[in-house]
Amino acid sequence: MISILSHNAQWVLFSTLILGMAAGIMGCFAYWKRQSLMSDALSHAALPGVIIGFALMGVKNLPVMIAGAAASALLGALLIQWIRSSTRVKEDAAMGIILSVFFGLGIMLLTFVNRTAGGSQSGLDSFIFGQAASMVRKDVITMAVIALLVLLVAVIGFKEWKLFLFDSSFAKGLGLSSRLMSSIYMAVLVLVIVVGIQAVGVILMSALLIIPAVSARYWTQSFKWMVVLSALFGGGAGMMGTLISTFGKGWPTGPFIVIAASSMFVISLAFGARKGLLVVFLQQRAQKKRLLQPNASAARVLERG
Repeated sequence: MISILSHNAQWVLFSTLILGMAAGIMGCFAYWKRQSLMSDALSHAALPGVIIGFALMGVKNLPVMIAGAAASALLGALLIQWIRSSTRVKEDAAMGIILSVFFGLGIMLLTFVNRTAGGSQSGLDSFIFGQAASMVRKDVITMAVIALLVLLVAVIGFKEWKLFLFDSSFAKGLGLSSRLMSSIYMAVLVLVIVVGIQAVGVILMSALLIIPAVSARYWTQSFKWMVVLSALFGGGAGMMGTLISTFGKGWPTGPFIVIAASSMFVISLAFGARKGLLVVFLQQRAQKKRLLQPNASAARVLERG
């Protein structure tokens, strides 16, 4: 089936596979840090940077727009930390504020840019819901290289990441700087988000980060296998969504990738080996049966007596 796709479509398919794997891995860290909303806030905060990058260059230059998105998202992350540490506003409220303000600013800038000469033809609207099919080979290579870099960082530093997540005091005793690890985590998370917004869009990027991680949680209690499964689910959703979007002209890739990921979540929710509804039901029925057996035996003894 892949062989019938055009050369560019095969490149897009490869890039969404790598992007989905990187997002799945980083989604596990965000899940265990209880920062699912952080990925949503940062993806929305990246939109003004994308538009400003386009406005500065006057043309659609992906490296510049990615740099703008990264700067904008990092600014959003810093503002969230500042609001949390300097005020009585809770973290989730701070994330909600930054998400709303930056996304509103991005839409406002997008409206202005679309009214300029060439702006309406730039395809900037595709950054809202994603349009991987509109990417050219240079864009795909840029996205794939950054996604591979994220994968490499996550694999090399896996042991340190694990210590940082589950026993930060022990990690500190080994000489790992909590601030440095937090900075690297945030930088890698921002990289995954900004590299994926053209394929998936700023609104749906957080779904690609979180849904594979939550789906993997239903299959295993091991963090290592959760990361592996999440990467497989994310990569699979990226490939499936991209393949489906190639069947129709102008079909947005992002929504199909999210639907594919959601389908995997539904299957995991129903049939997951550890926490799936079917397994929980069977365990509860077996436990209930075991509890009733002694009572039944006692009743038989009383009847004989």
